[in-house]
Order: sequence, then C-alpha cells, then structure tokens
Amino acid sequence: MTIAKTDEIDVGSAGTEARCRRGRPRARPDEETRAIILDAARREFAASGFAAACMEAVARRAGVSTKTLYRLIPSKAGLFEAMITERIDRFVSEVRLRACEGGDVAAALRDALIACGELVLDGEVIALQRMILADSDKFGDLAETFYHKAIRRTESTLASWLRAQQARGLIRPGDADVAAGMLLGMLAFQPVRAVMFGHAPAPTRQEIETRARACVDLFLRGAQPVA
Repeated sequence: MTIAKTDEIDVGSAGTEARCRRGRPRARPDEETRAIILDAARREFAASGFAAACMEAVARRAGVSTKTLYRLIPSKAGLFEAMITERIDRFVSEVRLRACEGGDVAAALRDALIACGELVLDGEVIALQRMILADSDKFGDLAETFYHKAIRRTESTLASWLRAQQARGLIRPGDADVAAGMLLGMLAFQPVRAVMFGHAPAPTRQEIETRARACVDLFLRGAQPVA
C-alpha cells in the first residue's frame, strides 16, 4: 500500500499554520484517500452533471487538496471511469461471495438480486443515468463508459452466477445472458423509470427485498429443472 506524499486534508492557511505548530501529521494512505475522492465524485456528478462538475468541487467535497486529487486521478474523464469501475468492482465481489449453499437456490438468487437492486436502484446511480442521458450528445464517451463498465458488467456478473447454478443442476439450462437481462428488467425497469420521471423516490432496502423476492418467485416457476 502506498502512502500519500502530501497532506490530504485541505483546511486552508490557518489550518496549515496550526499543523506546522503541531508538527507533521500522519499521512493518509492513497488507497483510503482515493476511496473518499470517488465517493465525493459520485455525489458531485449526480448533483451537478458531468459538464458542470469540476475537479475543484470534487476536491472540496472530499476534503482534499486539488494537488492530491490530480496526483491520484489526473482528469475528469478518468475520475468518472474510476468511480464507475470501483462501484461495480464492489458489486461483483459481493455477488461472487453470495454462493448458493445447499440446494436453496431461491434464497441464493434472492440475495443475488438484492445485491443487484442495491446497485441499480440506488438513488445516486439513477441520478447518474439521468445525467448521462442528458449529456450523451456532448460527451459520447461518457455513455459508452457507463454502458460497458456498469450495465454490461452487471448483466454479465448475474449471468455468470446463473451459469454456476445451471452447472450444479439447480436451475434449468438455457441462455444465462438472456435470463440475466430478463431478471434485471423485472427487478429494475419500472422503479428506475418512476424515479427518473419524478414519480417516486429511490426504493428503500425493504422495497428492494420485496421486489427481489417476487422476481425470484416468477423466474423460478419457469426455470426449475424438470423432474
């Protein structure tokens, strides 16, 4: 793990003088600082849109200096891609850990769909999609990045999970990519539209769990192996 080479907290000249009197503070690891920056970037992009968001605003939200921000992530496009990739990486790791123990495929699939729902139905993620659609004519690469790094990876992660259960004989063989798309559509299409058009807030955790359970029930009626 690398260690940040500069002070990470940007508190102004008064704070700098106070730090000098107290001595050099402990530097924060770059990995931790990067995570804080990416969280701030999610909030800034969701609030301001890609065009209006600026690196300085992200640095302020993160409580770091612009020098530190540019050292870790040198461009706004790179910041957007890193933000998407980090979020999806966490999702992929979570779904991989939710293995199907024993033969309770319904419980395992419900857990996997809840993990999907917590990603795709998150209020900030939906706001990012709205922003991307609004800015796609000006920033075509933005939409491509989100499609390949977020949408396609989410679908392929769920499809891989389904293939693993097919290999174990817990669900009927078939096109796992198509099945994953259908499951995600059942889970997210209607709630996302309701949020994006201003007719509902982002679903709560309880609402996501209820919807995931209903999707699993419908899906497994047609996907259970034939005895």
